[in-house]
Amino acid sequence: MTQVTRPEASADSPSRGLAARVTLGRVFAPVSTEFVLIASTTLLLTIFGLVMVLSATSATEGSDGPYGVVMRQGVFAVIGIPVMFLLSRLPVLFWKRIAWPALILATMLQLLVFVPGIGVENDGNRNWIHIAGQNLQPSEFLKLALALWIGYVLYRKQTLLTQWKHVFIPLVPVSGLVVGTVLAGKDLGTAMILFLVILGALFFSGVRLRLFLLPLILATVAVITLVLTSPRRMGQIQSLMNPDSIDCYYDDCYQQLHAVWGMASGGFFGLGLGNSQEKYGWLPAASNDYIFAIVGEELGLIGGILVLALYAVFAVGAFHIIRKTNDPFVRIVSGAITVWVLGQALINIGVVLRIFPVLGVPLPFMSQGGTSLFSVLLAVGVLLSFARTLPQTTAAPTRPSAPRGRVTR
Repeated sequence: MTQVTRPEASADSPSRGLAARVTLGRVFAPVSTEFVLIASTTLLLTIFGLVMVLSATSATEGSDGPYGVVMRQGVFAVIGIPVMFLLSRLPVLFWKRIAWPALILATMLQLLVFVPGIGVENDGNRNWIHIAGQNLQPSEFLKLALALWIGYVLYRKQTLLTQWKHVFIPLVPVSGLVVGTVLAGKDLGTAMILFLVILGALFFSGVRLRLFLLPLILATVAVITLVLTSPRRMGQIQSLMNPDSIDCYYDDCYQQLHAVWGMASGGFFGLGLGNSQEKYGWLPAASNDYIFAIVGEELGLIGGILVLALYAVFAVGAFHIIRKTNDPFVRIVSGAITVWVLGQALINIGVVLRIFPVLGVPLPFMSQGGTSLFSVLLAVGVLLSFARTLPQTTAAPTRPSAPRGRVTR
C-alpha cells in the first residue's frame, strides 16, 4: 500500500505569492484625501519655515557661520519627516496602549528642567534642558502625550461622560499636575497651549456644556492670577492698551513694535526674500517667535496670506478626520491635536500683530526650534495614522441600461 504525501509549500508557491501581493497591495494602497491634505501642507510649511529661518539668521553670523542655525533646524526636519510617515503606519491600538507610558515619560522628562546642571533658564523661564550639547524643550512633548492620554481616558469612559465625577477624575488632577510642572518653570505660554489641548479634547468628546465650562473657568482664573502676580506680564498687557506710545520701547514692547514696523514696511508684495531690515539686530527673536514678521516684511501681504491658507488647508484635513471617524478615541485625540496646532499658530500670529501680549509660543512648523518642530511632526504622524482608518466611501453600483431597440416591460 503506497502512502500519498502532500508536497510541502515551496517559497515560490502560488499561496505565498498571493499573500505577498496582498501585503504589497496594503502598503501601496491609495491614501485618503485627508491624508494628502495634512501631509502636503505639513511638508510645505516645514520647507517654507526652513527657508525663512535661513533668511532670518543669515544676517547674524554665529559661531557656526550664517548657515549653522538652519542646518541644525534641517537635521530635526530630516529626522522628523521620515518618523512622521513611519508613525502613520501604526494602528490605532498602538496609540491607545502607549497613552499612559507616553504621559509618564514626558512628565519625567519635563521634571529634568529642575535638576541642577541639566535644566536651563532663559528670560525668567526654566523650561529647557541641556543634553549632548543641545538645548531641548521637553514641554513640547507633553502636548502630544497629554492629547493621547486624555483621549484614551475619555474613550474608556465614553458611556459615563454624563456624570461629572467620571469626567473630572482622573482627568483634572492628573492634567493639573502635568500643567503644574510647566507653570513651576514660569512658562505661561506653553501652559496655555496645554490648557487648549485639554479643552479641545473635552469639547470633541461630547461632554455636556456645563461640564465643559467648569474647566474653562478654572483655566481662565488661573491665567488671570498668574498675570496679575507678574509685573513683567502686567507691563506687556498694559503696553497693548496704548499701542501708539513709545514709552515702553526699551522695556516691554520693543520687539512688538519692530515686528509691526517690519510688516508695515513689507506692504503688499514685500521687500523680497532675504531683504529684511529688522533681522539686522532690530528684532532679536526674528527666527523664533517672530518669524511671521519676517514673512510679512520680505514677502508682504501675499506671503502672510499664503501661510494662513496653508494652515486653513491643514485644518480642513484635520476636521474631516474628526467628522468622518467612527472611533471616539480618534475623534478626541484628533480634536486635541488640531486645537493645539491651529490655536498655537493663531496665538503666535496674534502676538506678532500686537493683538495678544507676548506669550513665547513658536509658530508650528516654521519657527526655529528643533524640539518644537519634531514634536509637531510626531503629532502629524498620529493624525496621518488616524486618516488611514477612515471608512472608505464607494459609489453606488449603477443598473445596466437595456439594449437599444429592445422593448422591456
